[in-house]
Amino acid sequence: MEKSIYKISKMDCPSEEQLVRMKLENINGILRMDFDIPNRTLTVLHNGDNEVISEQIGELNLDSKLIKSIETNEYAHLKIEESNQVKLLWTVLIINFGFFVIEMTTGIISKSMGLVADSLDMFADAAVYGTSLLAVGKAVSRKKLVAKLAGYFQFSLAVIGFIEVIRRFIDFEEIPDFQTMIIVSVLALIGNIFSLYLLQKAKNNEAHMQASMIFTSNDIIVNGGVITAGFLVSILDSKIPDLITGAIVFTFVIRGSFRILKLAIQKTNHIESN
Repeated sequence: MEKSIYKISKMDCPSEEQLVRMKLENINGILRMDFDIPNRTLTVLHNGDNEVISEQIGELNLDSKLIKSIETNEYAHLKIEESNQVKLLWTVLIINFGFFVIEMTTGIISKSMGLVADSLDMFADAAVYGTSLLAVGKAVSRKKLVAKLAGYFQFSLAVIGFIEVIRRFIDFEEIPDFQTMIIVSVLALIGNIFSLYLLQKAKNNEAHMQASMIFTSNDIIVNGGVITAGFLVSILDSKIPDLITGAIVFTFVIRGSFRILKLAIQKTNHIESN
């Protein structure tokens, strides 16, 4: 394993960091990139030589040069960090899949589209954490691919959800059980807050972990929406607040998927313009 340290004189803000990050993320063999913007340096942990890395950074015209490249024994430390990632991802995966089962079951029983929508969102998150587990220990390019697949998956679920919301607006549906909506959503909210706390505590900037945090942040907003819908269903004695909430939930799902795709897909035009 090699550690290559670069001086990038014109990397003086996060936008340049992002340019470099996106430029290198497709290179197989890169295991980690550590940016030090104040000192304008980049440390790359990788397998194999650094010729391709140096070439790609040079194409950005940020006045870069290789300071040194040395063999390193950081493999053991990297494995410990990967082991911690695996434990964290398994924890949040179990939380989200558990609430997917709970919310889907109670959503069907209580006739709540809000709970069904939230359950699908939870299922999408569980899938994200599962695919993120596959990315741990792999090259940066694999982690980027995982984030991209997660974004497309969540977008697909949102489209299915919108179709179901439209169907329920048209067809006759019973008024959902607002008490079940509120109680289950409060429990899900607690689970998501705990999951987000664990993810933020890890302080990991890799694409697959950032995707996980984005999904969980959306979930907290969604839980609050379903709780509010439960109270409105009770006050108005109508199914409309539940269906509107379901539609809004899927809007957040779509928004989250685009954020994931933005994180994962290289902005070629932005790079060329710089």
